[in-house]
Amino acid sequence: MNGALDFRPVILVTGILIATLGLAMLLPAIVDIAADNDDWVVFFASSMLTTLIGLSLFAATRGTPRGLSTRQALLMTTVSWVALVAFGALPFVWSGIVPSYTDAFFESMSGLTTTGATVIQGLDNAPPGILFWRGLLQWLGGLGIIVMAIAVLPMLQIGGMQLFKAEAFDTAEKILPRATQISSSITLVFIGFTVVCCILFLAAGMPFDDAVIHSMTTVATGGFSTKDDSIGHYSSAAIDWITIVFMILGSIPFILYVQMLQGRIRPVFMDSQVRVFLGLLTIATIIAWLMAHYGEYHIGLDGLRYAAFNVVSITTGTGYATTDYGIWGPHAISFFFVIMFIGGCAGSTSCGIKIFRFQVLFEAIRQHINQVMYPHGIFRPKFNGRPIDQRVIASVMSFMFLYVISFGAIAIALILTGLDTTTALSGAGSAISNVGPGLGTVIGPAGNYAPLNDMAKWTLSAGMLLGRLELFTIMVLFLPRFWRT
Repeated sequence: MNGALDFRPVILVTGILIATLGLAMLLPAIVDIAADNDDWVVFFASSMLTTLIGLSLFAATRGTPRGLSTRQALLMTTVSWVALVAFGALPFVWSGIVPSYTDAFFESMSGLTTTGATVIQGLDNAPPGILFWRGLLQWLGGLGIIVMAIAVLPMLQIGGMQLFKAEAFDTAEKILPRATQISSSITLVFIGFTVVCCILFLAAGMPFDDAVIHSMTTVATGGFSTKDDSIGHYSSAAIDWITIVFMILGSIPFILYVQMLQGRIRPVFMDSQVRVFLGLLTIATIIAWLMAHYGEYHIGLDGLRYAAFNVVSITTGTGYATTDYGIWGPHAISFFFVIMFIGGCAGSTSCGIKIFRFQVLFEAIRQHINQVMYPHGIFRPKFNGRPIDQRVIASVMSFMFLYVISFGAIAIALILTGLDTTTALSGAGSAISNVGPGLGTVIGPAGNYAPLNDMAKWTLSAGMLLGRLELFTIMVLFLPRFWRT
């Protein structure tokens, strides 16, 4: 699009999404009414205001030509995400569960980006509607991330995501005819996983309301809990292993599940991204198990459970905790700091750098080494058995470079707000990787983000959005050329 940027399609889509969020606010209102809690008024008022504004934006731009250009899609992604976070914060601030809008915005951003960092203290005694709203925000955010990763990011060629464009659309007749059908199929899979996870939690002895909320935040790899001690509150091996399984399922490309439903089982087992992801989790779990066992913090099979849970939780960006792995020693702190950046597979609810980018980077390095050793040889880097376009490699390398720069900038900004180095570095890593807990006594797995100052919370909120929308989606908006007619 060479002319002036037409904002109407952006406003139209944003209005629809805001109105949908407003209607979703009625669900926690019903939960509060059922629990005889007066906070239902807060959710009802928030719902009316949010829905009204959403419908007004929709009505004002109705009749806009359908379809989005690349520039409009980029703008729509960022604008809609920020708008949803801003409105999603209303129930938190109006209920009084947090002292300021800054805290409410932080909690809402953490929810919709499935980060899992929280500023709410006393979750064990929090109103049921608020606890449900936190879970619902992460569930909706997780679903939104999958749809965005399949429908939007490949089209925009963000950070190498164009690798998956062929799988999602160019050969779409092999999966489903249209993108809308793919999205609806993924939604059904997402709902199915949530229901099964909930049933298993109930069978393992978790109370009904906790099971519903934890199933939503587990499948979304979000990490919001109804307890201050997170999943560790239950001290249940069965609950821990159920959570581990569904955190992993949430971190595998959902398009593979759609193919499974169509009887195509082979792609799940042949996908190199999935194999590398599971292999990496296995190796990391063994390393963590050795640290927990020989440090005599958790012995034997008990140590394996704690190691597996916390490795999967941090690697997938879920952010649940069952123990304070920060006390396993300085080597454990370094280990968990490193794995928080990895993330899961592309096209899943997981976050971080993502496995496929490491694979592409490894293939590019291997090609370069082979070229140096055999100058006249012809070597083609491959992903999933297919050659990788040089533009994809350049895109991934640009993403990795920008990721490191962004992490450093956020960490420096946090240090300037007065935070200590450990809190600032782990907070920056946790935000941009959408993990949740950081390291240290303040924001570690046994801590909370409430003690941080407002400037730190706004910085972390920006970091969460930057990481969740894959950096380029937001950064391109700051280029003058983007807005030039």
